[in-house]
Amino acid sequence: MKYTPALFDNVPESVLKKRKTLERLAADRAAAVAKRKADNKEKRKVIFKRAEQYVKEYRDQEKELVRLRREAKAAGDYYVPGEPKLAFVVRIKGINKLAPKPRKILQLLRLYKINSGTFVKLNKATLEMLKWVEPFVAWGYPNLKTVRELIYKRGYAKVNKQRAPITDNSVIEESLGKFGIVCMEDLIHEIFTVGPNFKQANNFLWPFHLSNPTGGFRGKKTTHFIEGGESGNREDHINGLVQRMN
Repeated sequence: MKYTPALFDNVPESVLKKRKTLERLAADRAAAVAKRKADNKEKRKVIFKRAEQYVKEYRDQEKELVRLRREAKAAGDYYVPGEPKLAFVVRIKGINKLAPKPRKILQLLRLYKINSGTFVKLNKATLEMLKWVEPFVAWGYPNLKTVRELIYKRGYAKVNKQRAPITDNSVIEESLGKFGIVCMEDLIHEIFTVGPNFKQANNFLWPFHLSNPTGGFRGKKTTHFIEGGESGNREDHINGLVQRMN
């Protein structure tokens, strides 16, 4: 077919404008993708470096603890570690026969239903609150393994007052980036060490929804743990319970 200018070159102006707009949008999109890839590459380097620092910090803490215990033993003494700063609290009872004050405290701790759990910073006020709700909760001092597994496996974010999965680090960075928390390892470190931004990091996490413990509860929920039951402070034994519920 012979080329005729009138047939091919007489394109309406609106079509040309639309074509130019689409080309510009495609170029902007490609530039944004390239910039995001470059930024993510830099962020990954920072995240890896921070993760290495945290691992070194945790190992140094463990080595220091072992050294202090050995020194105390060699001197014929006992090493008494400092008071724990972090607790993990799990609600194990419902609302039947629940007085108004314990009910309010459970709401303040964000424990709205059975098998829900939250991290709590231990101080005089929170210890008094835990005493009030002791018959309805099991709590103790989580280790690093428990904190990490809870956040990685059961962790959900509170975004615009909605429960949202933590699909990647951008979800954390959008909410907590202004506090210097940009990735999962930053979040775990802030929670485990009860850092200066613990409140913001903890509020960012939606209360954990745990399963019934594997093999069921081994004692009565109404009886304290030291009496063979399940409620109250179980110190380091909370890690075993969380492992069975996670």
